[in-house]
This record gives sequence, structure tokens and C-alpha cells, in this order.
Amino acid sequence: MNAFTGSTALWYASRATGTVSIVLLTLVMLLGVGVSGRRTVPGLPKLVVLGLHRNASLLAVAFLAVHIVTAVVDPFVTIAWADALIPFHSSYQPLWLGLGAVAIDLLIAILITTALRKHISRGAWKVVHWSAYAVWPVALVHGIMTGPDLRSGPLLATSVACAALVAYAAAWRMKISRSAARRLQSEREDATLVARPNRQDPGEMRPALPA
Repeated sequence: MNAFTGSTALWYASRATGTVSIVLLTLVMLLGVGVSGRRTVPGLPKLVVLGLHRNASLLAVAFLAVHIVTAVVDPFVTIAWADALIPFHSSYQPLWLGLGAVAIDLLIAILITTALRKHISRGAWKVVHWSAYAVWPVALVHGIMTGPDLRSGPLLATSVACAALVAYAAAWRMKISRSAARRLQSEREDATLVARPNRQDPGEMRPALPA
């Protein structure tokens, strides 16, 4: 295999693993939105959804690792290993590659705090874990803007479909949350009315006048 063929193979591998990573991160987002607020995805037990969420997250990390390796090793552009971890450090497209580094750093922080969950406070873990919702849009913008080939054709259609699915899931979750909040408020008002003692009409409390 000559250098040109090897570079082409690495280029395709980098694009393919990056696209699969976006799809998997989208699935992670959808499952995360589905089980947020102690709810679950309709038709699936919560344990099943949590297992899918965990496995999809690990698979996304694996594909991201291959994506990073193929992008750095590919001689077509000069990307150093540090560029994959230090945001906006690369001399090649520093902004868009920097967003990719931000997404990777957030994922690393999430993995480390998850592994050390028993040794850190729940508040600290939740703060870092909530940053997972920032990984997806940052990675999506990184994927779309790193090359002109990603801004047209099937790769762009894949990114648009992922964005549409996440937007729909977020709107669905917000609708359910608002409905649950209204129902809870109604139940509280009903409970208050039941607990409130009945008050008689002052007119009914007056003694009858003698005839």
C-alpha cells in the first residue's frame, strides 16, 4: 500500500468513525433525555434504558478513540496528539478542531468522575455529568465544520437528522415536564381544599329570633 492509498484509507476511517460517534452520541442524548427526571422511555423498562445508555456511551468513546488516532496518523494534514486534548491548540483549523478537543475533554472528565463516583460528592458528580449535554452540540458543530465534504451530501443529512431527533426529544421532554408540573400543582390545590375546614355562613350561625 503506497502513501497515497494509506492516507486515503485513514481519511475514510476518520470520517466514518467520526460520523458513527455522532450517531452514537445522539443515541446517548436521546436515552438520557428519556430517563431524565426519574422517568423512562415509553415501552421500555428503565433498567433496559440505563443499560443501553451506558453501552452506547462506551461504544461512542471507542469510536472516538479510533477517530482521534486516524485523524492524527493521517499525513494529509498535520494534527499533533496534543491538539486532540488541548482546545484551540492546533495550527490547522484551530476553532473547529478546538471544539472537538473540548468535547473529548468533557467526555474524559465524565468517565473519570463516573469511575470515582463513590469517592466524590454527589453534587460534584452531577455538575460534571450534566456537562455531557454540552458534548453533543459541540461535537456536532465540530463534525460539520471540519471539512467541506461534511457540509453536503449524506454526511450533512446524517448530522441534520441527529439534530432533528434531539430537538424533538427535548421538546417532548419539556411538554411532559410541563404537564407533570401542572398536574402536581392541581393535586396540591386539591389537597389544600380538602384539608381546609368548612366555614359556615355567618347568617346560619345566628340564633333564631323568638316569635
